[in-house]
Amino acid sequence: MPEMKGEVLDMSDSKILFTSESVSEGHPDKICDQVADAILDAVLAKDHQAYVAVECFVTKQFLLIGGEVHTNATIDYENIARAVIKDIGYDKDELGFNYKTLKILNMIQDQSSDIRQGVEKKNYLEEGAGDQGIMFGYATDETEGYMPLPITMAHKLVRYATKLRKEGVFKYSRPDMKSQVTIDYSSNPIRIDTILMSCQHDPDYDEKEFKSFIHEKIMKKVALDFGMNTDFKVLINPTGKFVIGGPAGDTGLTGRKIIVDTYGGSARHGGGSFSGKDPSKVDRSGAYMARYIAKNLVAAGVAKRMEIQLSYAIGKAEPLSINISTFKTSNYSDEKILDVINKVFDCRPGAIIKKFNLRYPTFKYRDLAAYGHFGRPDIDLPWEKLDEVDTIKKLLKD
Repeated sequence: MPEMKGEVLDMSDSKILFTSESVSEGHPDKICDQVADAILDAVLAKDHQAYVAVECFVTKQFLLIGGEVHTNATIDYENIARAVIKDIGYDKDELGFNYKTLKILNMIQDQSSDIRQGVEKKNYLEEGAGDQGIMFGYATDETEGYMPLPITMAHKLVRYATKLRKEGVFKYSRPDMKSQVTIDYSSNPIRIDTILMSCQHDPDYDEKEFKSFIHEKIMKKVALDFGMNTDFKVLINPTGKFVIGGPAGDTGLTGRKIIVDTYGGSARHGGGSFSGKDPSKVDRSGAYMARYIAKNLVAAGVAKRMEIQLSYAIGKAEPLSINISTFKTSNYSDEKILDVINKVFDCRPGAIIKKFNLRYPTFKYRDLAAYGHFGRPDIDLPWEKLDEVDTIKKLLKD
């Protein structure tokens, strides 16, 4: 493999470059997201009408669990957390974070009744939003899954690397990993400009073998999976080594990787975290609905790219606003598109929860807490279905 140290990347004006990053399930922030969502899964399994807003903080050999949970169910928060951390692979004291020996402080309390009174309604369609806020959904026709290519590739790199680590194939590797993919959109066809991976490793490792495996067996393999070029620039562990990682190397917080969770920066983000929140929180359910709308519209040929913004007021069911952006790729007027949205999609929180069965999910929220909430080929998600395409096409003809 060519030596990458000190290489100056080509940033000439002739290139239109866009970059997205992802992180593995062993990243400190993602540990927090997964623990929070595993708690949500456990609560909803026992009490489908519970209200949950859990946050986590990790550092070396320590986990803080906080937030609000309103339920009559008995939940063993500590055991849930330890099981998640074990599954990720933090099972040795030498990693600085061991599910067996780390200290856990549980500060969960009951949810405020002031919030709950605006959400709980006898008629589910009258259920108010669990908080105010703005949410964005996005879709593009540049990939089969209607997701931007850079974030899709970045996710697959760390997801595949983690799979190989857990299978024992990726020698010397440890749980904490990051990826970054730069696509050259000025090329015809588009091509990969640069792939960067930072992968935690054992202190006693063969650097050449480790980096060669990442380049040949992970980076090139993923590039070929997408039908892309393999002559991209390569950066692997640019600091020289990456032994101290996970919570021993960096603190982690719930909801700090929100761009990784969504579209990798290709679209705007409302700012709200998804993980640890039950679906009455429109940060989560509203964002899922916005993605569903955007994806069905793009699949119906309304535009090549579509961004949907929803906004809500706490305790109110109807969204305050619906906004669209088509980035000059639309085949119809904004007025026509909005008319179709209003006729086809019910954006009230209760309607979203029922449509996607979010209180009786067929998936695990924890599985979404790493590698993104959208365009997941490995998980059957209700907001990824293209079941309104024919209806949209019919309305567009009217």
